[in-house]
Formats: sequence, C-alpha cells, structure tokens
Amino acid sequence: MQRWKQYGGLAGLFAAFLAAGYWGFTATGGALPWAKRSAKALQRGVQDGGGALVDIGRGIVVAGPIRKGGMMLEFGALVALLVVVGLGLYVYVDRYGGFEDGERPAR
Repeated sequence: MQRWKQYGGLAGLFAAFLAAGYWGFTATGGALPWAKRSAKALQRGVQDGGGALVDIGRGIVVAGPIRKGGMMLEFGALVALLVVVGLGLYVYVDRYGGFEDGERPAR
C-alpha cells in the first residue's frame, strides 16, 4: 500500500471520530453538566476530608462505589490478574527481550 493512502485513511478515520466525538459532546449538553458534577464531587470530597491512599490503620483506600457496591472480590481479582500479567511480561522480556550478539532484526 502506498504511503499517501495510509496517511489519507488515517486522516479520514481521525476526522470521522473527531466528528462523532463532537456530535456526542453537543448531544449531551457539552461540558457544563460534567463541570457541575465534578464541582459537586470535589466539594463533597473536600468536606469529607482527605488522607493518604495507604494508611496502616485503615488499609488501602478503595473508591466508594467499589467498596459500597460489594465488588471488593472482583476488584481484588482484577488487581491480582494485572500483577500476574505484569510479572509474566517482565519474565518474558527478561528471557526473550533482546537480540544476541551479532544478530540483527528482520527487515
């Protein structure tokens, strides 16, 4: 495929998704409803107080909807899965991540 066709297709996709995003933004009322919700959430957070994410007395702070919705088991499983995937990628790259001396990548 020629380079100008690739860049033209990419520009067309970008324009299409930009138009779809703009349409969705205007259809939902723009930024004003989101700004009002964010301001309320921030004010509520400031009133409730803050603190460290990890406190020895309280443990790890988890977002309210996860904690109150009874999804701690799912959240823990997701964290464990991400840790296992991260460690697996680390081991994979450590074993197979580079070229031996004198080898070159395929062109």
